[in-house]
Amino acid sequence: PHNSTGENGFCFTQTLNFSHPPPPPGEAGRTFDTPSEQEPCSTLLSNGTAFSSTPSPSDSCAEPLCSTTPGEEETQLNEGIKFVSTEGEELACGWGAFTPGCLQLFNTSKGVLFFLCVASFLQGMTVNGFINTVITSIERRFDLHSYQSGLIASSYDIAACVCLTFVSYFGGNGHKPRWLGWGVLVMGLGSLLFALPHFTTGRYEARSAAEVGICGGNQSLPCAHAASSLSSYRFVFMLGQFLHGMGATPLYTLGVTYLDENVKTNYSPVYIAVFYTAAILGPAAGYLVGGMFLNIYTEIGREIDIAPENTLWVGAWWIGFLGAGAASLLISIPILGYPQRLPGSQRYIVMRVSEAHQLKDGSHKKASDPDFGKTVKDLPRSVLLLLKNPTFIFLCLAGATEATLIAGMSTFGPKFLESQFSLSASEAATFFGYLVVPAGGGGTFLGGFLVNKFKLRCSGIIKLCLLCTVSSLLAIFIFFIHCPNMPMAGVTQMYEGSALPGGHLNLTAACNTRCGCLQEIYSPVCGSDDIMYYSPCHAGCKEVSENLRNGKKVYHECSCVKKTLLPGPGDAEAGKCTSSCAKKPLLLFFMFVVILFTFLSSIPALTATLRCVPDRQRSFALGIQWIVVRTLGGIPGPIAFGSMIDKSCLLWQDQCGEQGSCYIYQNSAMSRYTLIAGLVYKVLGTTFFIVACLLYKPPPPESAPGSSGASENGNCDLQEHKPSLPAEEDI
Repeated sequence: PHNSTGENGFCFTQTLNFSHPPPPPGEAGRTFDTPSEQEPCSTLLSNGTAFSSTPSPSDSCAEPLCSTTPGEEETQLNEGIKFVSTEGEELACGWGAFTPGCLQLFNTSKGVLFFLCVASFLQGMTVNGFINTVITSIERRFDLHSYQSGLIASSYDIAACVCLTFVSYFGGNGHKPRWLGWGVLVMGLGSLLFALPHFTTGRYEARSAAEVGICGGNQSLPCAHAASSLSSYRFVFMLGQFLHGMGATPLYTLGVTYLDENVKTNYSPVYIAVFYTAAILGPAAGYLVGGMFLNIYTEIGREIDIAPENTLWVGAWWIGFLGAGAASLLISIPILGYPQRLPGSQRYIVMRVSEAHQLKDGSHKKASDPDFGKTVKDLPRSVLLLLKNPTFIFLCLAGATEATLIAGMSTFGPKFLESQFSLSASEAATFFGYLVVPAGGGGTFLGGFLVNKFKLRCSGIIKLCLLCTVSSLLAIFIFFIHCPNMPMAGVTQMYEGSALPGGHLNLTAACNTRCGCLQEIYSPVCGSDDIMYYSPCHAGCKEVSENLRNGKKVYHECSCVKKTLLPGPGDAEAGKCTSSCAKKPLLLFFMFVVILFTFLSSIPALTATLRCVPDRQRSFALGIQWIVVRTLGGIPGPIAFGSMIDKSCLLWQDQCGEQGSCYIYQNSAMSRYTLIAGLVYKVLGTTFFIVACLLYKPPPPESAPGSSGASENGNCDLQEHKPSLPAEEDI
């Protein structure tokens, strides 16, 4: 009898094996697999070692399969056969000897995917969401400069770069779920440490600023105070971020390869796409939830008479880190319980078709050795093998250019929207979140879906990446257009309405000379004449009340604001004037397209990286790629974009004689610099993908295991040519 358990099992055979012609198609449904549906059948040897017995014309089928002794097994392996050791391997889900039956329900690829998605969601929410949202509150609370908060943000990438080689090399050849679980646990500890300064410092005392800012009010500011000792807490934040970086390192290297090894080759891009989509939805949730927490005063339960719009307000920045830290500690427990290899995954490894780039000297075959990569002495050889692979190198460089754009866009995208459409910081962040979630999340998932749908091989995947990069390159030309700046007295125009020479500020005029306004207090107001003013004081306002309809402060008796019909001083409302830019829908649509196509190529590029290197080097290759992407893209990206955008600044903050951050940007210059940066990086990315595609050398069809026959379920869908060979059945 033919003892096959179908797709989900192995063929358990006796010692004798007979060859016979393929059965008629009519009988195939009853007893045998048809030649087009045959799967490479694993023969279970006496010591628990699984061999692939893929049919081949040169097979000598009359010889017994189990005649080899355990010592001879490895020597008899030939190039077309995969060796999977399962000897003494524990495949049950649990912790040590505690492996209850109810847990085995989660011991599947979908179970792993769920827990890894939760972990990547938490990582994205904490590092790319909460940190970016609360950084200004932390600066205000702990008296930090922008460069110090920049160091806090960079600590994550520095930690990741330091740990990547070590984690991806040893973790790739070790017990991946344990590395992943401990990593998530360390990440949770980092979040808890990040929230610690709130509990170890004294109460935050904000000055009541009801009268500060109007004409004739108390305009004194404590400039002479010594540097606060609170700024030393930046080292605690840096350590917290360092732990975040260490903990997240296994997630995007070992997590990806663990998923890839335990599912079919054609399902792998979809699983990885779902994993990365969760990582992209995390920051969006971080922006929204973090923004909600910032509307709560940092000292919970204390009454305060200042509103969240006030520059002295500090929100409850620490709540998110406590919640994310506790959730990370909890989610690490199930991840630590997973086995080194999921039950049934051996057949995917046995049937996997190698698409590794073929090196001229044949040195790529060294990586097929089961003992390769288990010791430190193989590390230099592993690096050399990857450096010899031009497809891998150019995919890394292309990834770095895309990462530069993504890092720059995520950091300064809200600032771009804020300036172009005259929005508040919170409105711009929400707007950008609505843009990124469908474009970034949808693009990431769609990229994995397209690779799976069209059964793309490695060269086809690189061509898809190229198509996406060219599409986003064309869409970037939208930055030729921009919205005009809202008129601002003393900055973009003079108080009388005439144009102000570029680079010159003149915030004092006859209407506000007696007010004694300070440039340190920036609190923009919108006059009833639709002109913005630097502050209520600079608008010459003498009285303040509250608009009951929207809760905003309204200033009266503003001597610089002209009433439209009647003579006399006008009114002004707190906040910027709303922009009525006709190009807004067009700009938003094309920004959506740029983000969509940039993220659309991310999963295909990752899949191509996994396919163009030998199986045993996958984790290490991802680690090296992450180092290249971070050092050439993630770390310098925001710095490059930031310095270019700073060139378009019209009005700088004045902190007691020192230059602070930029208040107002010139929209035309900002669009122009964004266009230049985008074009440079997109052209580089396109070039790198073209070179990677041209230099890729796939293995010859006859050397690929499993190329004899492929089925929809048989995991050999990547082979385009399927030569018909004599079928072999086990009796």
